[in-house]
Order: sequence, then structure tokens, then C-alpha cells
Amino acid sequence: MSTLAENMGANTELGSGLSQGIDTISGYQELTFTLYVKFVLPVDGSIFWVNNALFSDSALYNQAITGQAEPNSPPPAPTRVFQAKGALHLSSDIRQAETENVTYNAMRFATMEPIRELNQISPTMLYVANYNGIRFVFNRRENFFQNAGVYHYLGNALYSVMFPQLIESLAAFDNYNPVVTNSLPIWLTLNQYFPMYPSYLTNVNLVPPYAAVHIEPSSTESYQIQYYDQQSNPWQLAKDRIKITTYGIRNHDALNFINYVFQYSINTDNIGLVNMPVIQDEKQYQEEFGIISQRKTITFDVSYYQTTANNIARELIKEAFISLTAVK
Repeated sequence: MSTLAENMGANTELGSGLSQGIDTISGYQELTFTLYVKFVLPVDGSIFWVNNALFSDSALYNQAITGQAEPNSPPPAPTRVFQAKGALHLSSDIRQAETENVTYNAMRFATMEPIRELNQISPTMLYVANYNGIRFVFNRRENFFQNAGVYHYLGNALYSVMFPQLIESLAAFDNYNPVVTNSLPIWLTLNQYFPMYPSYLTNVNLVPPYAAVHIEPSSTESYQIQYYDQQSNPWQLAKDRIKITTYGIRNHDALNFINYVFQYSINTDNIGLVNMPVIQDEKQYQEEFGIISQRKTITFDVSYYQTTANNIARELIKEAFISLTAVK
């Protein structure tokens, strides 16, 4: 949220002059922002963003800011679409890699008014702007000077390889089969002691305790050739190296988690341990406070059938609660 001092900046003589300059340069340009809702695929934690047009107002109530609702009334639904006036600057470069040639578009938006809607939604919602077919999101604000009253918002456009993660229609969306091929679905079910998240996909500003599961792609190897059963289901014995990073737990909690994994292996035979895991204390510090986090890592080498991981994922989605309400 903006401060009182920030709101006063645009009323200064300098701010008024800059406002006229921005209007002249931009040609009174307006950006349109569309609301998207976060959807986590229960089977493997993959994240998608769904256009708000697929939801009714009642389906968006849970995303409203706490404290905005009147007594005995539902909270207001977040704004679905809004416009912001300012000047948009775009810089582009093409990067060539082994498997893709991608255009990277960096967006900078200068405006005399803070975009309050960006601060008034939960982390499970996202406003996506569109400029000539380029979709982008602002993820930071910088270079605010009180006397000038100019707000600078920066972000990057959606990479072409990320297009499938934005959902405009549920007609062809597969919410049953997992995206991943490794043993990740198995590890996401081992959440008796703390929540488990895929690496890089933890919630924003998540407070411990929790754990992140990282499976290095190069660690997935085959122990045998692939074969098929009588129902034409593929079977292949594989191996993964899994690094579990935990936050906010003590030594005895980490030991209990290891024993929990051992017992799961014995009881289900879904995974076989092929190493002797050990707890390692990590040094993640914040120098402003002179403290280190309660961060630990545990590495497991396991064998498993990839079909088993897939079957567990399908059982998981049968139990998952999905708060999607589609409208015609």
C-alpha cells in the first residue's frame, strides 16, 4: 500500500509538470489488467493461472482482503478488470538456447498514481496486463521520489514456453494426470509432520515449518528397460535423488521425518531406499538481525516404479478439494 507521503507527491509543482509530460509522451495510454486465479494441480503441485472469467463472484470471495467485509455480509469480490494510465516502456532481446529461441520483453510502466489493486489481492491471485498481445506482470516497484510523485512498475512478459500455464478455457484442461514423471507425487503425500512443496513452487512469504522437495532432473535414471502389463500400462524401475529442504524444525523433528520415510518404505514398498540419508544444517543468514534460519537438508536416493508414482498421483486427486466454480 502507498503511504500518505507518496499520495501527496503528485500534488507538488514538480509532480504536476511530470504528470503532463507523461501524458504527452504516452498519448494518454492506458493499460488493461485482467485478474487470474492460482490453481495448484493437486497431483504434483504444478501451478497454473486461470482467467477470472471462468469463475463466479462467489468463487472469488475467499480471495478478498481480510477486514473489508461488512458485518454479516460476504467480502467483496476482487476487481476483475481495471485500467491504469501512464507511459509504458518496452525493451526486447532474443536469446538463443539449445532447445528454444525466446524473446525476452522487459516492461517499465511510469504512472502518477499508485496501482492500488496490485496490493489488494492475496498471493493466490494475479493481475496480468496486455499490450499488443504481450502479456506481462509487474513484480516490483522502484525509484519512487516523493516530490516527483512518479511510480515506476517493472516486470517481464510471459515467456513463450510458459504460455500453457495461463488457462483461458477449462474445456481442454487436464486436471487428472500429473505433469511430472519422477517420484515427486509420492513425496508430496509424506506431509504428516509439515507441508511439502515442490521446489521453486512454495507459497509466497511462507512461514515455517514446511519443506521443499527438489529432484534434480539428471538424477532420474533407469534400472531396467520399459515393459507393459496386460492392460498396456508401462512399467519401469527408476531411481531419483531427492533433496528435502526443511525450515523451522529442530533436530528431533528431522530425525522423526527420516524414520517416517523409512517406515513408509517398509509399509508400502512404493519406494526403496538405496542410500543412508543424513541431516545437514544449512547456513542461511539475515545480517540485519544477526540470525540464521532453522534450515536443514536431507538427501534420499530411492528406487521406485514410475507407474506407482503416477497411480499415487491419481489417488491424491480423488481426495483433493478443488475450489473451482466455472460459469458459462
